[in-house]
Amino acid sequence: MVMLYLQTQYPKAYSIHCANEGKRTPFERFKFKYLGGASGIPDVLVFYQNSFSCGLAIELKVGSNKPTKNQQDALKRLKMANWEALWVNSFEEAKQVIDKYFQNA
Repeated sequence: MVMLYLQTQYPKAYSIHCANEGKRTPFERFKFKYLGGASGIPDVLVFYQNSFSCGLAIELKVGSNKPTKNQQDALKRLKMANWEALWVNSFEEAKQVIDKYFQNA
């Protein structure tokens, strides 16, 4: 729903969902890391600069779930690189974050 919202409300913004989750065999884990994959990358990346940030990164969680240590580290590193990087626990929260980000475009 978040990606559909981005595509319909902000079609000029290049945004992707990082398919970073899932079970992998030992070889698939090796190949993932060998090719530069990293755990903890946020679920949604929006490559669109606004007045304050280089891009928007959103980690999506359900209910009261919180980001893992790797996810927290990734969000922190993105913030240090001048990205708006945060986590949300609902679609409504994600919409608010996205709309606020684009209001400053």
